[in-house]
Parts: sequence; C-alpha cells; structure tokens
Amino acid sequence: MATILAVAESRAGELRPVSREVVATARRLADELGAEVEALLLGAPGVRDGADVLAELGADRILVAEDEAFGLYAPDAAVRAVQERCEATECAVVLFAATAQGKDLSARCAARLGRPLATEVTEVAIESGVPVVVRPQYAGKAYARIRMPGTPALISLRPNVFPAGGVPAGRGEVESLALDAGTSRTRVTAFETGERERLDVAEATIVVSGGRGMQGPENWKLLEELVDALGPKATLGASRAVVDAGWRPHGEQVGQTGKVVSPSLYFAIGISGAIQHLAGMRTAGVIVAINRDPEAPIFNVANYGLVGDAFEILPKLAEEIRAVRT
Repeated sequence: MATILAVAESRAGELRPVSREVVATARRLADELGAEVEALLLGAPGVRDGADVLAELGADRILVAEDEAFGLYAPDAAVRAVQERCEATECAVVLFAATAQGKDLSARCAARLGRPLATEVTEVAIESGVPVVVRPQYAGKAYARIRMPGTPALISLRPNVFPAGGVPAGRGEVESLALDAGTSRTRVTAFETGERERLDVAEATIVVSGGRGMQGPENWKLLEELVDALGPKATLGASRAVVDAGWRPHGEQVGQTGKVVSPSLYFAIGISGAIQHLAGMRTAGVIVAINRDPEAPIFNVANYGLVGDAFEILPKLAEEIRAVRT
C-alpha cells in the first residue's frame, strides 16, 4: 500500500505545534489516495510522548527515534531517515513544514532523492492520483498551480494555512526507529530565541504589526495593549523599516526578508504596504489595515480598512475588544 510520510518537528523533547498541521494534511491526502500515513518524529528522550497526538491527527504509524543528539536539529540523521522510509515503502508524498528547519531539511531531502520540491504550499489535493499544489510566487503577486507526477512528491506546507484537526484518527502504531546519530557533517549547537514572552510571529494565529507610521518605539505600547486585549494567541510583528531603525528585534519582522506568516487575523498598523511586506502576509485569513493615507497600497489587500490616526483608534479598539472578550 502507498504511504504518505509526514515529517514532524520537535524541540527540547516536545512536539512543535506546526507538526499537527502536517500530519492532519497527510491524513486528508491519504484518504483521497487510499494510502497510509507514516509520521517521522526525531527528538530528545521523551519525544515519544507526542505520538498519541499524532495518532489522533491521523497517523497510522509513528516512527520515533530518541537520542540526545536529536534534541535540537540533526539534519544528516533526518535526511537518512526520510531516505530510508522512501526506499522501504511505496512513498507517494513526503510532507514537511515550511519552517526554518523544514526548509533546510526538505531541500536536503530533495537533493538526496533527486526529486523536485514544492515549497511554501498553500493548497494541496490529489487529482487523478497525482498531487497538485498551489504556491505563491513573484513575492506573492501570482500563484502557481503545479502537478507533481512521480514519487515521492516533496512538499513543504506554509504554517497556519492548513487546519490541524477535523480528520479521523489513525491506528497509531508506534515503532522505534533504529537511527544512529553517527558523526554528522552538520551540527546544530543551540537555538537563540531571544527574550520574548509572546508567541513567535510565524506561529501566532493573530499578528499585530506596526510600521513607520507608529513614529517611534515609545508608541509600541499601543500595539502591545491591543495584543493583550486579543489574548494569548496574538503576538507582535513589525515591518522591515521598523526593524532597520532598531525599534523592534529582527525576529518580529514580517516580509520577504523577514518571516512569512499566515495568521487567521492580521493587523497592519501604520504600514504603507510595500510589495516586500505584502509577500510576507498576503495569505492571512483576514487583513485589517489602519493608515492615515487613504491611497496606501495596504488597502488594496485589506479586508477591512480604517483611514485615520492610529494613536486615536488603537486605544478604542483595544477597549472594545476587551469588552467583548470579558
């Protein structure tokens, strides 16, 4: 029987949230193709605890390799694991998350397997037994629809685009994977996350981004108050101009040279809407723009637009949201 391999991600022995989207999408494709879902999970001792979650999301078989060497990211071992599963089974599709780690791993696997790779995919389906994907190109100004004949098809999914649920559970058979960490040519020694209390901008379902229209870092408290009103699933973002000016850390930058985000709700406040910024947030579910300039390009992509002074609008907006949520 054909299989679809879903590559899950872990960090510090815990399953990363984006893995839920990857496995649930694999389940949907497998049902269309009449295939089974294998989930590959490498991590530090204790990562096996995440197997139950993957089973609930549709994994028929969870292949787990636990080793202290896999506690961060072990690219050489991960590539070997993907290659071995593709060679041992009738693997039709391999799904990755289009995270920093997933982008690196998927490219390595494509080179090792000699197969094409579709990255940052926002739609995927099976048509006449062949995976068909949709992905943005030209900085999000156009979308390409691509058929991927031949096996395996390698696909990375843009985070926060695909639902992480709503699928039947899989059999959930857990197998230990005999994977030797060995001597790696590439070794990750540490992750620097910075001192942040909020979600990463690429993982949040609500992003509140500010631009030069906020006039200075001292006014960011208005955005922070809006984020607090929106709840724990919200976080702060920023335009490139703001990061270049030193107002906010690079980890919050949204755009072509920052992070690509696809939250359910995106606030663009004091952001004009340069094409480089649009490339990083155009696929958000709902876009709300606040800008003094009625001709700002951001209004061309916004679902809702407010023309006015953000310094007057933001406190009232936060107050109304708090009233609704309490």
